[in-house]
Amino acid sequence: MSLRLSVTGNTLTFNGKTYRCAVGKNGFSAHKKEGDGCTPVGVFPLRECWYRADKMAMPETDLPLKIIYENDGWCDDPKAPDYNLPVKLPYDFSHENLWREDDVYNLIVPLGYNDNPVVAGKGSAIFMHLAKPDYSGTEGCVALKEPDLLEVLKLCDLGTVIDIQRK
Repeated sequence: MSLRLSVTGNTLTFNGKTYRCAVGKNGFSAHKKEGDGCTPVGVFPLRECWYRADKMAMPETDLPLKIIYENDGWCDDPKAPDYNLPVKLPYDFSHENLWREDDVYNLIVPLGYNDNPVVAGKGSAIFMHLAKPDYSGTEGCVALKEPDLLEVLKLCDLGTVIDIQRK
């Protein structure tokens, strides 16, 4: 049986523990659209773990690991051929820069949302990442403080899913 992370409101529950988390600044949506500021509702696999090797040690996890470099981005332009895929910068279409100054992307776990198949405009770059100190709302991601995300990742592998619910 695969492990399941459960998100309800601003709480993530996993392996018998509860963690505070930030979610979309506009709440949750069963009909996510690009730019709506909502976290998608549903059950999604964890795809891999990306981290900034210049900011932190390699995380302990059984997810595939990738290092984030200065030229890494993630396409968020529904008109682009690489919509909801990692890209190398510079990139001609709208994109997220994964090398951020605010440190929230020092550790990211892309969720298997809108990626099999990708539907233009349904939402992109949905990650589990690091929360801002005040746990302010995200653009649609789930965010935890660094020690909590590192603790969760120790038990995650490609069979782990995240179950995101409204309440």
